[in-house]
Amino acid sequence: MTLPPSIDATQALLSSAGYVADRALSTVVFLSLKLQRPLFLEGEAGVGKTEIAKVLAKSLGRPLIRLQCYEGLDVAAAVYEWNYAGQMMAIRLAEAGGAVDRERLESELFSERYLIRRPLLRALEPGEGGAPVLLIDELDRTDEAFEAFLLEVLSDFQVTIPELGTIRAPEPPLVILTSNRTREIHDALKRRCLYHWVDYPDAERELQILRTRLPHAPEALSRDVVAFVQAIRKEDLFKAPGVAETLDWATALVELDAVALDPTLVIDTLGVLLKYQDDIQAMQGGRAKALLDAVRSSAG
Repeated sequence: MTLPPSIDATQALLSSAGYVADRALSTVVFLSLKLQRPLFLEGEAGVGKTEIAKVLAKSLGRPLIRLQCYEGLDVAAAVYEWNYAGQMMAIRLAEAGGAVDRERLESELFSERYLIRRPLLRALEPGEGGAPVLLIDELDRTDEAFEAFLLEVLSDFQVTIPELGTIRAPEPPLVILTSNRTREIHDALKRRCLYHWVDYPDAERELQILRTRLPHAPEALSRDVVAFVQAIRKEDLFKAPGVAETLDWATALVELDAVALDPTLVIDTLGVLLKYQDDIQAMQGGRAKALLDAVRSSAG
């Protein structure tokens, strides 16, 4: 599928795959595709950053290549490594066969035959439907050394392998980087990307998201869930619930055959919405009921 020709078409493309994006996000996604620039998305966990890459891959018919970042991630896990077991076997077979042309053997050992391609290298290869979508997820979990390595990839869409030379992408992949901002990402990397902060949605958009993802949920329940989540995000919590938690909570309530919220139901299911015991305790002892009453009062 061809890339969307306008901001409106980009918004419609995301919507067709179930992603309800506002105008600002649709604009930066469109520009990223149009200018072939990586898109760096920051925001709290659970607000839909990773989902954007998944939706783009699905709606454009492109393969999704995901590099899940973690502390200690290195080139061997992210880009490439050599098949050492295969190389050792080739050496032993050559030695068993008698005379060994060492120069020829070395060139064979460090050929593409023994190269194991990891996500970043695979993302530089052309695909049948076009360049893949490369998701570099939770970049803030890695260290600065890995960030520095990414500069070559994001600047020129190429990787240098000492034994083989430089491998360049015939067509730049569509790159989405995400960060939960547990640490700051270096300016040198940010300069190579377009940037967007993905915030919690307002009540109207969150209700639209809920209706899109759970169309069978009772309307009264959907409104109660969104209003309560919007209210609880204003509380002093260790981790406010994201959109992912909103959807999980609504799904759980539908499974319990709920048609509207009540204080007992809220207390019994807080573990779906909140992920820290201190936050759950803060909402007990009448606080959840008070919030629900306040939400109902404002709605009325």
